[in-house]
Amino acid sequence: MEIIGTVVSGTGKGSYFMSLEFYKEKFLENLGFEPFPGTLNLKISGKDAKSLNDLDDEMGIIKGDEGFGDVKFLRAQLNGEMDGAILFPVKTQHSSKTLEFVAREKLREKLKLEDGDVATLKIE
Repeated sequence: MEIIGTVVSGTGKGSYFMSLEFYKEKFLENLGFEPFPGTLNLKISGKDAKSLNDLDDEMGIIKGDEGFGDVKFLRAQLNGEMDGAILFPVKTQHSSKTLEFVAREKLREKLKLEDGDVATLKIE
């Protein structure tokens, strides 16, 4: 499944959560890498958001601990070159039309992405 999205700025909360030791350890355990402390946000169409809901049974889950919420995830690849995962924080505060993608590196710098750029996610 491929999803096309537009890069948008986030609230900055992803960097806080991704820097917590608990989540770093769990992502390393579940994804095989320690993610960069931040997420790349992509705005997607309502049709694609609905299609993602159909994949709920295929999502992995990191159980929250010490007051932190659960995070569901789907392995994906960004622009055919960067492996990572789409995150679905259970306690998310943005719309279901905004995806958070995490990888080993700071994606905006590595791929020279700016707000308004189009990116493609391929779900594995």
